Amino acid sequence: MPLLDPTTWQSRPLRGGEYTVTEPATGEGLGTLALATAEDVADAARAARSAQAAWAAAPHFARAAVLRRAGDLFAAHADELRAWIVRESGSIPGKADFELHVAAQECYEAAALASRPTGQVLPSEAPRLSYTRRVPVGVVGVIAPFNAPLILSIRSVAPALALGNGVVLKPDPRTAVCGGLALGAVFAAAGLPDGLLQVVPGGPGTGQALVADPLIPVVSFTGSTAAGRAVGEAAGRHLKRAHLELGGNSALVVLEDADLDAVISTAAWGSFFHQGQICMTTGRHLVHASLYEEYVERLAAKAESLAVGDPHREQVHLGPIIDDAQLAKIRGLVESSAAGGAKLAAGGTHERLFYRPTVLAGVDDSTPAYVEEVFGPVAPVRSFATLEEAAALAAAGPYGLSLGIVTRDTARGLALAERIPTGIAHINDQTVNDEAVAPFGGTAASGTGARFGGEANLDAFTDLRWTTVRGDVAGYPF
Repeated sequence: MPLLDPTTWQSRPLRGGEYTVTEPATGEGLGTLALATAEDVADAARAARSAQAAWAAAPHFARAAVLRRAGDLFAAHADELRAWIVRESGSIPGKADFELHVAAQECYEAAALASRPTGQVLPSEAPRLSYTRRVPVGVVGVIAPFNAPLILSIRSVAPALALGNGVVLKPDPRTAVCGGLALGAVFAAAGLPDGLLQVVPGGPGTGQALVADPLIPVVSFTGSTAAGRAVGEAAGRHLKRAHLELGGNSALVVLEDADLDAVISTAAWGSFFHQGQICMTTGRHLVHASLYEEYVERLAAKAESLAVGDPHREQVHLGPIIDDAQLAKIRGLVESSAAGGAKLAAGGTHERLFYRPTVLAGVDDSTPAYVEEVFGPVAPVRSFATLEEAAALAAAGPYGLSLGIVTRDTARGLALAERIPTGIAHINDQTVNDEAVAPFGGTAASGTGARFGGEANLDAFTDLRWTTVRGDVAGYPF
């Protein structure tokens, strides 16, 4: 029996009008959904808050059991969910399988959070018991994007639920099924009490209503830096915590001792995986001058060898860009870069939403596709002469999300990484990596730090309460 039934997949009627979920590879409609209004968000927050108190009071093992069952269900319904991820988000099947794997792991890791120690006993100068205790925040608002819709929803939804909260989830309307309704269906089948997880697909207005709602004290947002600034500003006005995981323009630094036979595949994956529509995508290839010419030639040859097409009907390496607006942004950045003097070593063309993997050489600080986040399959390559120059180039710019360094001398690579401020660093790997047990987040314009994964979830989705207990009523001078 399918997990997702189009006749029942939205349990609450929404007031924002219907729209068609579209497959970017073909333009074909995959189903019809309703959008949420601000009034719908308010209703969802009230329902989640009403259900949350009993859920928080439930035994930790009961909450953990629901999370474990949810993890199992992602595997049990993998074929159905994979098809939705492939068709709705334009992912190749391997990328969809990775999302399903991470989703299950996020649930299993979240299940373990339910039984973690919840506080500490503190010393006190008064004759009393003094301790801290982590308590649920109440209702967590989650705003998730289109590019890795299942992962970027579940990594906040699962730990927030495990720690005793209700959740209002606003998926991107372009991927509202695999990034929203699928989670609702999985958790319902896993036995999550009614009302705790509310899915409200919608655009910016729906997100604004979620951030402003007085029953939602914590907001977890993943998306562009521009949108994240707006969310952070709005959350600040309402005195709310906002966990922001934003954009990036991550560097892969290739030192002179690197093995190019091994590096090129790694480098291509970093820039072209999921059409470059990943916040951690390798947006800047910084290559030692002694390797530069050969690196450009070999990366361009790799790009030309990759198949681009419909991932649901063909075996391809890259699928479609999500929509026409994103395609126009990519095309504009590449064309302006070429007009400004960058050399188009490979790609730079497209058919409908299928953009060829692209390599740009001869880039510098004036090249738009080098200095801006492209969010497309574009690999700008720049040379450096010294380790000091490499560190300066990698550290330049407003972002600080991920970093890759390739070298045979791992100690040297670690020392270089210490000089480049990022939230994530990988030695002898590219920049796109994710694990449920690892804290994830960036610095500067890439976000507000590591707020997802492992113990970071405790800080993200609980409040710390100080409590004291005396045997007798305290006395005071007046």
